[in-house]
Amino acid sequence: MATTLENANPTIFQQKKERDLRPEEENEDLVDKIDEREFSLTTVVNLIRSINDPEHPLTLEQLNVIEQSLVEVDDTKSYVKVQFTPTIPHCSMATLIGLAIRVQLLRSLPDRFKVDISITPGTHASEDAVNKQLADKERVAAALETPTC
Repeated sequence: MATTLENANPTIFQQKKERDLRPEEENEDLVDKIDEREFSLTTVVNLIRSINDPEHPLTLEQLNVIEQSLVEVDDTKSYVKVQFTPTIPHCSMATLIGLAIRVQLLRSLPDRFKVDISITPGTHASEDAVNKQLADKERVAAALETPTC
């Protein structure tokens, strides 16, 4: 944890409740495609919502760093895109947050999914540099080797 906080008084948002997904009928032969809303709410957002912010004892959801509306999922193309919004425009932890999101998804989703993580456009002073680092395969591989990330 940093000794001096960049954002000493972050705005804390209410966490959303998980969806109740009781099937109306139980049919084992039915192949049910995962739609964007179901998949993003039940899988992707639930996987990353409880990641702790590196600077505060709060989750990314509580700080509104991640939002369901910024998650795109295409099950047919095996593609997941997550945009995240740092709490302040000059957040020095943005790369670490993005790597934590990417690593959590790569470790949790089936291997067939391509994961694209980026900063919400216009929300960070070094948006292009951070996005370039988040797309760097060597940096992601190093993060995957770290068991606590």
